[in-house]
Amino acid sequence: MPKVSVIPWILAARPKTLPAAIAPVMIGTAMAFGDGVHHFPTALICLLAALAIQIGTNMANDYYDFKKGTDTADRIGPTRVTQAGLIKPASMRRGYILAFVMAALLSIYLVQRGGRPIAIIAVLSILSGILYTAGPYPLGYIGLGELFVLVFFGPVAVAGTYYVQSYEMNTAVVVAGLSPGLISVAILTVNNLRDISSDLKAGKRTLAVRFGRPFAYYEFLFSIILASLVPVCIYYIIEDHKAILASVTVLLIAIPTIKTVLTKSDGLSLNRALASTGRLLLIYSVLFSIGWIL
Repeated sequence: MPKVSVIPWILAARPKTLPAAIAPVMIGTAMAFGDGVHHFPTALICLLAALAIQIGTNMANDYYDFKKGTDTADRIGPTRVTQAGLIKPASMRRGYILAFVMAALLSIYLVQRGGRPIAIIAVLSILSGILYTAGPYPLGYIGLGELFVLVFFGPVAVAGTYYVQSYEMNTAVVVAGLSPGLISVAILTVNNLRDISSDLKAGKRTLAVRFGRPFAYYEFLFSIILASLVPVCIYYIIEDHKAILASVTVLLIAIPTIKTVLTKSDGLSLNRALASTGRLLLIYSVLFSIGWIL
């Protein structure tokens, strides 16, 4: 029996992108805990489902970008395992299907708790993960990637995590979801900036391709700034949980990454900026979560 290496599958999961799945669940759970309406077993299922959807999306992206000819030997980003021949296309297809099946099975428990709203969220999240790169009009290819990321990795994920634990909803929870959504948009923007030349050749019409590098620079900068101001808006609305204002400091922490994105165009620098923006998302989530609980 041939030996199967796990390393290509880890690469296919794209660990550096997983903060986008972890952060909104962390924030939603921290807000539920701070409000005294948490349910940790449900929070764990939310986290596992979110990770399964993220990994499934990444694997589907790897598969369909290869099939569409977007990923080539000339790409300057991290290794895409299907294009590199590390995993056969048929195996990658089975991999992303398995990830989404796992997400669907985990969602059954969440639907039992949260009912129809959670069922709708689960179905739309899985479908969007597949249609991000699949189908005749994939979201990522027609410039709707940022909208998908903002909505599903932002307010939907945070509010859904909170609701399925508490059976309650409020304005602060929905607004709080904007920050992880916006920073996730910033992550996608760096990715699209790095790939702008190859995407243009492949006909992938991301916003960076459609409107050029200057637009992408502003998109990244405004996403980070607006995300850091969300805690101020929440405190203004509820006049409580003042400690969440500490998370505004991510704007200062982000300065080196912002400088890199605005001044560098080589793949190595932007790959590092991509990773540091993912870390920024985790730092923000931890600071906000601790601030809410305190």
